[in-house]
Order: sequence, then structure tokens, then C-alpha cells
Amino acid sequence: MEVYTGKQLADILQQEDADMNLRTVRYYTQIGMLPPLELVGNKRVYTGRHLEYLRAILTLSKGGESLADIQVKLAALSPEEIAGLGARLKFYQPQYILQHETLVINDDVMLTVSPQITPEQRSEMIEAVTRLLRGENKL
Repeated sequence: MEVYTGKQLADILQQEDADMNLRTVRYYTQIGMLPPLELVGNKRVYTGRHLEYLRAILTLSKGGESLADIQVKLAALSPEEIAGLGARLKFYQPQYILQHETLVINDDVMLTVSPQITPEQRSEMIEAVTRLLRGENKL
């Protein structure tokens, strides 16, 4: 089990999101957004599980969720679901967005696609999403 100090955890996360800092990690810990700290020897430490929670919190907050809503959502998720949610944080990172093409379907829907997608796949995807937004059930 990997263990971290709050500062180490904040440093790791700051590479993924510039807004993350030690103060924020401590705040999320204090308000119960994270599981209780682990006891190793006579020290309380953060673990990889806490890192996954923080990534999930960042992902949801970037999606516009409030902290109260995030706390409720996380309480209902399994550890695997939280890890999967945290893995989506990369989709909000500027370098990821710059390496992919963003297609604006309408004011509420944007798709980010890999440069490897063929023009035919791109066109089919836009048509399929447009049909779904119009309420047509056929893909």
C-alpha cells in the first residue's frame, strides 16, 4: 500500500489540476469528502484510495457538480466506480483537449474525438448524436 503525506498527495494532483493544493486536500478531508485517513505506525496517512477519491472529486467538479452533490454521489459508488470516475480527469486536462478535436453539436453538447478517427466515423457520430438529441431512437 502506497502512503502519502497531504503535501505529497497535493503535489501529485497539482500536476493534473493546477487548482489543487494542500489546503484543498485538507479541506476535503475535514468536511468528510474523503475516507478516514489510514493509520500506519503512529501516523495518519493518505493512500492510493484517497488519491482516487480526489481525482473523482476533481472530475465531478469540473463537470459542474457542487461539493454537496459530489459527496452524495461518491457515497453511492463502489471503489471501482470511484477509480473509474477519477480516471476521467484526463479528459479535462488542457494537453488532452489540445491533442483532440472538439466538435460542437449544440450549445449543450460537445464531443472530443481522437485525431485517429476517420472522416466517415466523425460524420456518422455527429449524425447519431444529432438524432439522439432530436429524440429519434435509431442509431
